Amino acid sequence: MSRFAAVPGLALALALVPALAHAVEPPAPEERKQLVIISFDGAHDNRLWEKSLAMGKRTGAHFTYFLSCTFLMTRTEGGKSYQAPGQKAGRSNVGFAQSREEIQARVRHIWQAHLDGHDIGSHACGHFDGKGWSEKDWKQELSSFHAALANAWKAGGIDNEEPQGWADFTAKDIKGFRAPYLSLSDGLLPALKQDGFTYDASLVTKGPGWPSNADGMPRFGLPLIPEGPQQRRVIGMDYNLFIRHSMGVENRKDSAAFEERAFEAYRNAFEAQYQGERIPLQLGFHFVEMNGGAYWRALDRFLTETCGKPDVACVSYAEALPLIAKQKKADRSAF
Repeated sequence: MSRFAAVPGLALALALVPALAHAVEPPAPEERKQLVIISFDGAHDNRLWEKSLAMGKRTGAHFTYFLSCTFLMTRTEGGKSYQAPGQKAGRSNVGFAQSREEIQARVRHIWQAHLDGHDIGSHACGHFDGKGWSEKDWKQELSSFHAALANAWKAGGIDNEEPQGWADFTAKDIKGFRAPYLSLSDGLLPALKQDGFTYDASLVTKGPGWPSNADGMPRFGLPLIPEGPQQRRVIGMDYNLFIRHSMGVENRKDSAAFEERAFEAYRNAFEAQYQGERIPLQLGFHFVEMNGGAYWRALDRFLTETCGKPDVACVSYAEALPLIAKQKKADRSAF
């Protein structure tokens, strides 16, 4: 299975992530758009880069890609240049790029996504659990991320192809963060603020929620949404559906059934807000097609059906922030 699923107790850890602070009072639903915010963690498989970029163009959706930086270096290079807090040099929970050619394709996809209006965020580097990390540790990991992204074209052996705007992009446009395993520590927020990040998307909420204010930084959370015949709530993320549907074991035989369940969960969660308070709906995915691609197919169907509806905007986190502020959907003091 996917590399991120190898950590014991991940499903339980995700379920125990603290919810966001209290929701603020929004204006009347007819005065605002329904925001749909889709994000991808890892952002490594080049085939899925192509698939997601095509999905975005076809549906009109803009995504947030939370990138793990070890996919911008080979193991040989990473063994020399990357060391996570408390780890030996050259270790990564999600591996490294297998070749320079792989890096070349990936960095071109990242740049194309930026040009297409998508949001590139940080998912740190080696996908380690930072629940015990200090502010200094987080700063170290964030520094490694920025260095890897700035050096990506050179790492791919094509520094002569680096676009003119790449340096500005890496220095100024990486504003969002999601912690690996959604695992937090007290040191994270101060490190993010000092590093110039403008939002964090590492929390979990009981249902769709407004971004909370944490010392001036908006913090988003993936919601618990009803799913399945018994409508039990589950984190709105493909991995959590994968755990529920097949106990984290790949099951292609029942892929169509899993797709239908996921699609109905996405659709019902959307309709509850679209016909109700119009709180933004956030759904998370990984660059792994679990259970035969069931959750990506469900996402494609959901976006195709949803993004063209009146008063709906399928946007990235970066785009959602000013829309929320402009429409006064959240307390101004949160920004």
